[in-house]
Amino acid sequence: MTSPDLDPDPDTGLLAPGWAGSPAASATSDGAYLQALLDAEAALTRAQAALGLAPAEAAAAVTEAADAGRFDVRSLAGRARGGGNPVIPLVADLTEAVGEEYGPYVHRGATSQDIQDTATMLVAARTLDLLLSDLDRVQRSLARLAAEHRDSAMPGRTLTQHAVPTTFGLKAAGWRSLVLDARDRVAVVRGSLPVQLGGAAGTLAAFTVYGADDTVALTAAFAAELGLRDAPLPWHTLRTPIADLAGCLAFTAGALGKIAADVLVLGRTEIAEVSESSGGGSSAMPHKANPVRSTLIAAAARRAPQLAATLYGSLAAEDERPAGAWHAEWEPLRDLLRLTGGAARDAAELAEGLRVHPEAMREHLDLTHGLVVSERLSAELASLLGRAPAKALLTDLAKRTYSEGLSLAELLAREPELKDVDLDELTDPARYTGSAGVLTDRALERR
Repeated sequence: MTSPDLDPDPDTGLLAPGWAGSPAASATSDGAYLQALLDAEAALTRAQAALGLAPAEAAAAVTEAADAGRFDVRSLAGRARGGGNPVIPLVADLTEAVGEEYGPYVHRGATSQDIQDTATMLVAARTLDLLLSDLDRVQRSLARLAAEHRDSAMPGRTLTQHAVPTTFGLKAAGWRSLVLDARDRVAVVRGSLPVQLGGAAGTLAAFTVYGADDTVALTAAFAAELGLRDAPLPWHTLRTPIADLAGCLAFTAGALGKIAADVLVLGRTEIAEVSESSGGGSSAMPHKANPVRSTLIAAAARRAPQLAATLYGSLAAEDERPAGAWHAEWEPLRDLLRLTGGAARDAAELAEGLRVHPEAMREHLDLTHGLVVSERLSAELASLLGRAPAKALLTDLAKRTYSEGLSLAELLAREPELKDVDLDELTDPARYTGSAGVLTDRALERR
């Protein structure tokens, strides 16, 4: 048996099936984070070389050496305890790898937070790109479901009880609307992710010592090298980028969680209006096909707000560089990226394979013996009988549908005042879905 201390890969997600094996898992792994740190270091040297502050050969040497495969991530993790972050030991190792001639150009003028924050933005950008791709898969599948089931009538449920009829098309269009809201928020945040460059206390002072007369040009060149935004100010303790990430990720997890919550309810054995394409098995009950995709999405939606809360709490960061507030961000942000990325992967699979059962929906519309359209009848009969008599009649008939075992339409047919009323049309739940079809069409116009 392998000792836990010798575990070669502690970052596999054994207890995290929601993100294990997802694109987000790869984009946020220790190796991916290490590569982002190295990318930031190499980009900084290249930016200085582009402005004549370092030899071109130094930029080439640092870039060549900045390969995560050449470094021991476990050793870096252990040595990070000494200075409280992994950049300090990494700079030492990278400097050695570059060699004596160009090693002094590694990390020149920067502080650890510059590199780690910039690497965090790179990891976030790469993960958000994957997230956006999966969100697009989700919305396309939901658009198809909404169009296919535009007029598939089903019970609308409020406070857990049947209310009035709706359509599955409108429900799916609503899910898609939330996904598009999430996509828009993620896209805005993705486009705003900035580099971090401020030096020891946010003044860029060290860069001027090394000959940078125009530090604005330096930060712009650094951003251009990495494809990130150039921040107008160092943001060591101005944590808007982190808060924005927290917000869009928590919203996305919640939006996907809404879909999962509905599928979990509608997929119950006794409801069975929808089902996942391939349910998961049970270790004890061979007959079960558990809604695993929805379950994992729901779990992510429950965890995301607390992770975001920690990141929002880190906004209160003291001085020019904080002790603790910055450090508290690293794990919850990575967890949030992973959870949301995994949830988007699962939501894409869920939406692409979701099975809809209109026949069960129709059957459930009849469970209340026609009472599901009582709202319509109240309005229609008020014009014939008067408001108070219509209400009294429907209240009485509602009780009798259960005591006599007859439908509301059958009882209404016994009323002399209604002999000329088309009760079949008036009591058909599928003909009382209001503007559901029009609303679905309008929602599907959104791109």
